[in-house]
Amino acid sequence: MNSTSKTELIEVSALRLGMYVHLDDGWMSHPFAFSSFKITTEEQLATLRSIGLSVLRWSPPDSDPEILDEESESAQVGLTPEQQALAAERRAHRALLNEQRRALAACERQFGEATRASSQLFKNVAEQPAVAGEAAQVLVRQLVDKVAVTEDVCIRLLSEGAGDNASAHAVSVSVICLLMGRTFGLTEAEMRDLGVGALLHDVGKLDIPFRYHHRDDHFKIAEHKCYESHVATGTAHARRLGLSPGASVIIAQHHECSDGSGFPLGINSDRTTVLSRIVALVNAYDNLCNPINPSKAVTPHEAVAQLFAQGRNRFDTATLGAFIKMMGVYPAGSVVQLTDDRFALVVGVNFSRGLRPRVLVYDPKVPRDDAVILDLETVSGLGIRRSLKPMSLPEAALAYLSPRPRVNYFFEPARVLDSQP
Repeated sequence: MNSTSKTELIEVSALRLGMYVHLDDGWMSHPFAFSSFKITTEEQLATLRSIGLSVLRWSPPDSDPEILDEESESAQVGLTPEQQALAAERRAHRALLNEQRRALAACERQFGEATRASSQLFKNVAEQPAVAGEAAQVLVRQLVDKVAVTEDVCIRLLSEGAGDNASAHAVSVSVICLLMGRTFGLTEAEMRDLGVGALLHDVGKLDIPFRYHHRDDHFKIAEHKCYESHVATGTAHARRLGLSPGASVIIAQHHECSDGSGFPLGINSDRTTVLSRIVALVNAYDNLCNPINPSKAVTPHEAVAQLFAQGRNRFDTATLGAFIKMMGVYPAGSVVQLTDDRFALVVGVNFSRGLRPRVLVYDPKVPRDDAVILDLETVSGLGIRRSLKPMSLPEAALAYLSPRPRVNYFFEPARVLDSQP
């Protein structure tokens, strides 16, 4: 960024980290690569103070919010109490917005790291199975350690998927399964089996053509058999990867159903493990939200409704109930209308308060980048009236809320947000 608008003069001695500055004497007069930049290190600060300038220009709009807060506080002298209160409200808004941005960036960075690790281990399955198996264990141990926090957890919608769809699917399923395992109070060993089995549940698809990676209603019998063969090839890979029996069984059973209508063995819930039943459900949910053909995708709210209405026989009742309680009736990614008629996008669901999610509210008076996330748990008298299909939104609201074409989740410690509608 090199904007020269809305700049102010400042004494070099008053410069601080986070300020965006402009050097007007040309690039040959100073040792910096650019003539306009944000001060990010003490070395840059020391250099600026040593090149012989007494004043220079800085750009408050391009500087860190904390700098603006400090400048605002220094300008309080002479303001009326009402003006001071308004300034304080603006500072609080900026601080909250900045914290929310940092939290989202942290989630997206960790999800991106996990998907890249997942993508790499899948590449090693054929030629270096031992390496791939160990990489899966390492990644899952890191996820389990992060899940095992004592504080409340928020399931967070990510703004963009990272990595290829297969890796994003593997990590998303693993993350949600581990959160489910936490609700069931699984042991650490069970959590690791659950995470590894969820991460590698589709490993058998490496051995079949891509066009058979997802079931199609128009498949012929032979094509259905090819698709279903990924379970058998997956269990073979599990042995080569050196996976534990608990993780291997998940790969073998992740398409079995409680009523015996699944494959490859058609066994009911009495013969499947708790861990397999968790992965089967979460895998089905993610496939509804993120099908291979995006035009067939349903909203997270619709996916939960379908699983409840059509899957009560296919999925274990206790597992389905726990899943809906954890994800909420309106999971992150759902487009909703609030009880005051405003449109909103659900962006986070507190682990223990699924009916009171966090939402990004459409407000044409507030720029989208300045909109804070509203925690419905902290706002009395406001709730969700109904779920909406994204395309039913007014054009301006659709552009503002920007529902994700792919739904990916991660998690973060839940923090109570003291915000108002």
